Amino acid sequence: MPKSVKSLSQAIQGRRATPSFDEAPMPEEDLQQILDAGLRAPSGYNMQPWRFIVVQSPEGKKKLRAASYNQAKVEEASAVIVACGDADGWRKDLDLMLQLGREGGMPESYAAQARTSVSGYLSSFTPEQMKLWLTKHVMLAYTSMMLMAEVLGYDTAPMEGFEQEKVHEALRLPLSYTVVALLAIGTLKGVDKFDGGRFEMAHTVFGEEYGRPLK
Repeated sequence: MPKSVKSLSQAIQGRRATPSFDEAPMPEEDLQQILDAGLRAPSGYNMQPWRFIVVQSPEGKKKLRAASYNQAKVEEASAVIVACGDADGWRKDLDLMLQLGREGGMPESYAAQARTSVSGYLSSFTPEQMKLWLTKHVMLAYTSMMLMAEVLGYDTAPMEGFEQEKVHEALRLPLSYTVVALLAIGTLKGVDKFDGGRFEMAHTVFGEEYGRPLK
């Protein structure tokens, strides 16, 4: 159970990649709030190509740990959200997306244009282009969930240490899914990770064009 609720600024400033969790269960209402934050993220054409598998059972976390280079935090976390992108999602969900858009005020002319443009654009992608497109959108939702968990007082560990094929096998994922990242959520056990620091803004941010300082 988280001890406190943080502001978004506090969550961003104080977040660390948690090295170890205390295995305490997470209330269902907290998990729902975290997931909802991700599902409200923006996406290209509003196609929402993300898919999330929530692993909470001891058996499920044990299998996932074996597919994640035996990292103990996978079993220690209250929940691990496996963030995936579905390369075929747009084909299956285009009608639903347009229906939801109409319910929200989308004009019929826009809907007709979107049906053509979405199909033409996404069907032209190579597998690598599709993987990149999926990764961008999945990580928008993923980051929203991570920060919501931190705001609610939980600790988080974003994880890229896993084996794609083994996660597919452990979770019985469809072939069209790409696993983008794992998000372990729980309560810190022991000492938190050190503060690795961040580069100064002038090192990574420019104004108007590359190499010009932001004023």
